[in-house]
Amino acid sequence: MEIILTQDVKGVGYKNDLLKVKNGFGRNYLIPKGLAVIATKSSKKELAELKKQQSFKYERIKNEATAIAQALEGIELKIGVKAGSTGKIFGSVNNIMVANAILEQKNMEIDRKIVELKEDHIKEVGKYKAKIKLHKDVVVEIDLDVVAE
Repeated sequence: MEIILTQDVKGVGYKNDLLKVKNGFGRNYLIPKGLAVIATKSSKKELAELKKQQSFKYERIKNEATAIAQALEGIELKIGVKAGSTGKIFGSVNNIMVANAILEQKNMEIDRKIVELKEDHIKEVGKYKAKIKLHKDVVVEIDLDVVAE
């Protein structure tokens, strides 16, 4: 079944993508939740016209994301947390704390939803990596240094 996504769907695709999905996934999940519409001949034409109009805007947004990525490239964020003598953290480090650390240390506001950690929560001090998906074509990886305070 061919569909056109009306919103970004994690693990599936981005808004205005034309995709082929299994019938059950499209009919039972994507379409009823309003995440997609069936790709008909007329909706494909509308999508082509929309993409043509948005190409300039898309390039501008991509260039802004690239500029932010260059500013974040190669940085190492230090995140201070309370930890026990064995290095176990009281609580955990998550994407919200990473976004706040970027704001404090680099004075750049990053949405917490675009920060991905390999583990959902970091529970021990040490060095880790986080991916920041600024745009569907622009992803930057930063180093995290979780230290005990």
